[in-house]
Amino acid sequence: MMAVSSCINEDIPQPIERVKVGQPLPDFSVVMNNGEIVTGAMLREGVSVIVFFHTSCPDCQQLLPQIEPLYDEYSALGVAFTLISRGEDKGSISAFWQSQNLTMPYSPQKNKEVYELFATSLIPRVYISDNQGIVQSIFTDNPIPSYDEIKAILEALL
Repeated sequence: MMAVSSCINEDIPQPIERVKVGQPLPDFSVVMNNGEIVTGAMLREGVSVIVFFHTSCPDCQQLLPQIEPLYDEYSALGVAFTLISRGEDKGSISAFWQSQNLTMPYSPQKNKEVYELFATSLIPRVYISDNQGIVQSIFTDNPIPSYDEIKAILEALL
């Protein structure tokens, strides 16, 4: 098997994509840092953006501040943004959020259980789904999606 290196310095086998473009979002449930519960079923009812991240990942550190203005603009238009950590606790995430002045809700996940419903490796991961919960776009760290790329997809889906 071919090995690749993720941004948090782990040797990993070739990633397995469990959710692909054209497939529905899987069933899952997470508790956000603001107490809100978000489920896959809820996200299948409208346009959504799911971001998997780890705050020690340089690519995630670059991506997350680009997601904030999209969150500010498009959550007001009904787009659901769900940011889910991959194996990171609330304390680490909160410190990063404060240092970057981020306000988006996030779900701290100490394990990789929810993440592994989507893929086996590589972060960041961004899944954008339509109003029926069908994944329309997937981005990883190669290349990191820009604000303009994500905005164009959201505009097309609204």
